Amino acid sequence: MQVSVVISTYTEERFQDVRRCIESLKNQTRKPDEIVLVLDPIDDLVSFYETRMSDEVRIVESSGFGLSNARNKGVEVSKSDIIAFIDDDAWADKYWLENLLRNFEDKKVWVAGGRIVPVFDGKRPRWLAEELDWIVGCTYKGMPETKAEVRNPIGANMAFRREVFDVAGKFRSEVGRYGKKLLGSEETELCMRLKKIKPEVKVIYDPSAVVYHRVPESRAKLSYALRRAYYEGYSKAILSKEYELQTERSYTKTLLKGMLKNILKGRFSECFGILLVFVVVGLGWMFGKFR
Repeated sequence: MQVSVVISTYTEERFQDVRRCIESLKNQTRKPDEIVLVLDPIDDLVSFYETRMSDEVRIVESSGFGLSNARNKGVEVSKSDIIAFIDDDAWADKYWLENLLRNFEDKKVWVAGGRIVPVFDGKRPRWLAEELDWIVGCTYKGMPETKAEVRNPIGANMAFRREVFDVAGKFRSEVGRYGKKLLGSEETELCMRLKKIKPEVKVIYDPSAVVYHRVPESRAKLSYALRRAYYEGYSKAILSKEYELQTERSYTKTLLKGMLKNILKGRFSECFGILLVFVVVGLGWMFGKFR
């Protein structure tokens, strides 16, 4: 199997993050056959990265703005059987690709994702319970602890067979991240669409395929968490018009268990964080349903 790794970015501010990400890909035990860096269609942005990246990185200008459009462009231009995605502010463990690709030895596996570990620039906020780590784009408490079939991977660490896009189409831009607008769930929608068309294929979560995700102090603030929670509810409301969201119902039980556990242990800050995020997700859900 050949594998292309797609990274996308929309700003010069993340240059150091992008460089660290690419260096981690060059140091893999199973090196990628191709590294594709997709940029928003801004001439200055493209020129900036073209003058700073080595020839090992293929630089491509997206056909539109936003994360979904960037990922779709990466799919269009990449040449491999497997297309992997990693966030621009993440970096891969050296065994990441080796462990991720091993899942595709099973021909029924069409999508695989791995564990995403948060790395905070400062201290982890006291209110940020592990059940809420999805807010910073990472694996959260309640996800499987061993390899398992799941509904969808998390976008910072995932890979697809090319056939996924041939059969199910590409990422939907109306539920994808757009600059600093915190919409999401485009990988969720794609996987659910795929399973509707081909219910026999597998989507695997493999925690041995690890990437590390930087969490700057701006994302460790409660104000960011509430914005992210609102847009999560809004995005899932859009999906609920077409799909049953069983995973979200199960996750609600995880949150309630987390609140009870934190109350019993006297961790009232974490309990407060879970409760507040839960309420704001609900508000986003309601606005998404009726707008």
